[in-house]
Amino acid sequence: MQDLTHEILELIRLTSTDLPADVELRLKQALTEEEPGSAASEALETILKNVELSRLNSTPICQDTGTPIFYVHYPEGWSTRQLKSQIRAALAEATKRSFMRPNAVDAIYDKNSGNNLGGEDFPSIHFEEVDKDQPLTIQLILKGGGCENVGAQYSMPYNPLGAGRDLRGVRKVVLDAVYKAQGQGCAPGILGVAIGGDRGSSYIKSKEVLFEKMGTRNPDPNVTSLEERLTREANQLGIGPMGFGGKTTVLETKITGLHRLPASYFVSISYMCWAYRRRKMIVNGNQVSYE
Repeated sequence: MQDLTHEILELIRLTSTDLPADVELRLKQALTEEEPGSAASEALETILKNVELSRLNSTPICQDTGTPIFYVHYPEGWSTRQLKSQIRAALAEATKRSFMRPNAVDAIYDKNSGNNLGGEDFPSIHFEEVDKDQPLTIQLILKGGGCENVGAQYSMPYNPLGAGRDLRGVRKVVLDAVYKAQGQGCAPGILGVAIGGDRGSSYIKSKEVLFEKMGTRNPDPNVTSLEERLTREANQLGIGPMGFGGKTTVLETKITGLHRLPASYFVSISYMCWAYRRRKMIVNGNQVSYE
């Protein structure tokens, strides 16, 4: 099994410093929809300038480089123990080189590890085995603390909003979460929504769906319709970029559904900030590519 530490280091550098083209394009489109000279327009112009400079200088897009969440799809026969060791070594080196800020803080003793490594749970690494002839893929998303803080989970029915256990109820609580976030999630944001599961799996799936590219829609037409409606209605709230008011509060909504127990109906919303930092590394033999 080859040592991919250097290649994983490059994955981390790209994720932290080079915003994906599809996200940058959506931000540029949002700028054209705001009033010239408005606070919303100026916020988006500043964001886009920051994106350009970060890419040019290989510096983090945001000072909060976020929680690293890795998803590894590995061919049968590969060692997950070795892959985990290489990911952790690459993350420590990325922190040393200032592609990442030291973020791993022991919650009990309030001590920063200094290298983004903390126990077995930081960074978060998920493994899934695939067929032997499939390529190795490593996906990374950096989830900032500000947008993580405004995530929400609702247990349905949610009586304060009259939200029942159906898609109409889901619409009510998702819009409620966006309204409560205001500008604190560093809008314009991307919403990852999971319907169903238990409390833990629902939150996990609401983040997993954020790995998909902009424009990816749920195959169920009823869910697709809700995704588009939520984005449209969230943008009618007037919160706008960074909470300064305007037409662009949410860039996109992504929804996934899970099976649940009859007794439970959870709706989990993971809010992603405008710094939608996600990348994929593909290893096919000796060839390595990044998306």
